[in-house]
Amino acid sequence: MKKIKLLVSVLTAGMLLTAQPVYAAGTGLMMNDAPVITAGGGQMQQSGGPGMSVGQSGPGTPGQAAVTAGSGNAGAPAGPAAVSGGATQSPVIVAGGGASSGAAAPGAGSNANAPGMPGADAAGQSSGENGMPGGELTPVGDSAAAGQEAQDGQAAQGGGRYVDPARPMVALTFDDGPQPSVGNRIMDTLAQYGGKATFFLVGDRVAGHASEVQRMVAEGHEVGNHTMNHKYLQKLGAAEIQSQVVRGNDAIQAACGVRPTLLRLPGGNNNATVRANTHMPMIQWSIDTLDWKTRNADRTVETVLNHVKDGDIILMHELYSQSGDAAVRLIPELVNRGYQLVTVSEMAAAKGHGLEAGKLYSAFH
Repeated sequence: MKKIKLLVSVLTAGMLLTAQPVYAAGTGLMMNDAPVITAGGGQMQQSGGPGMSVGQSGPGTPGQAAVTAGSGNAGAPAGPAAVSGGATQSPVIVAGGGASSGAAAPGAGSNANAPGMPGADAAGQSSGENGMPGGELTPVGDSAAAGQEAQDGQAAQGGGRYVDPARPMVALTFDDGPQPSVGNRIMDTLAQYGGKATFFLVGDRVAGHASEVQRMVAEGHEVGNHTMNHKYLQKLGAAEIQSQVVRGNDAIQAACGVRPTLLRLPGGNNNATVRANTHMPMIQWSIDTLDWKTRNADRTVETVLNHVKDGDIILMHELYSQSGDAAVRLIPELVNRGYQLVTVSEMAAAKGHGLEAGKLYSAFH
C-alpha cells in the first residue's frame, strides 16, 4: 500500500510539473510569464496586462502586422487578445515584456554620424535626398524576454512569425516603388531568409503594379506611403501637403486593401507646416546608402555593413537594379550576423515605442 501511495504522489507531482501551459501561437496568451501579443490584420485589443496591440486591415484582406510589446514590466501576465477583422496572414508575436535595445551583433559598427551624411537641424529638416534626416531617438530600457527555447516551441506549434525584443534587429526600407523587377527579387530573398521589409510606395505608381503591392501585403511586408507624386512637401502649402498624403494612402489601399499607417517624406525634407499637416508618423532613417546616387551594389553593401547596429532604419530604393543586387547580398549577411529583419512597425513595437502622428523617427536604438 505504501508503494502505491508513493507512486501516486510521484505521478501527481509529474503532472503538476508538465501541466505548465504552452499555448499555441495565435491565441494571444502568454508564455513563461512574458506577454505574448498576436498581431495581423483586423483590430486587436488586449486586456489583463500591460502594453497594447494594434492591427489594421481592410475587410477580408490580409492585414499588416503592427504590434507593441509590454509596457516594461517584464514579468506581468497578459490577458487573452481579442482579434477581429478579415486578416489571413500569419500572426506576428512579440515575446517578452517591455522594451529592449538588444545587443549589437559582432562586427557591428557605430553610426552616430556616418561620414558624408549631413545632419538635420534642430527642427528636424534634412538637406535633400542624401541628407541624414532628423528624428526622435528615444532611449529605451532593458527587459527580460521569453527564452529562445520557449519561442521555438511556440513557433513549432503555431507556424507564426516571432520578433524577439532581446535580439538585435534592423528595418530594411525601400522607397519609390513599386518596381516589380527589383521588388520581387527583394521579396524572394526575404522569403528565403525569413525577413520582412517596409516598402514606401509612390501613389501614382501603384495602380500599374498592383499585383506586386498585393504580394507585399500577402507575405507580411509593410506598405507605407511615399506621397502621391513624390513632391517635396516642404515646398507646398498645407492643403497640398494633405492632398499628397491622403491621395497616396487612397491609391495604396485601392490596390491592396490595406491603408498605410506610416509616411516617408520625399527626401526626408520637412518643416513645421509639413509636420503639422501629414497627420501620420514620419519614418526617416539612420543609414542612408545613397544607392540612388552611386548605383553601385558594392558601395551600398559596404555602407550598410560598416555602420549597421541594432535599431537602425536603412534607406534603399526599389527603382534600381543595383539596389536589388545589393539587397540580395545584404539580407543573408545581416541574418548571418544575428539581425532580425523586421518592418518598421515591428521594430517600434519590439522597442516599446508608440508611433505618433506628426513626429519623425530615424531609428529605435
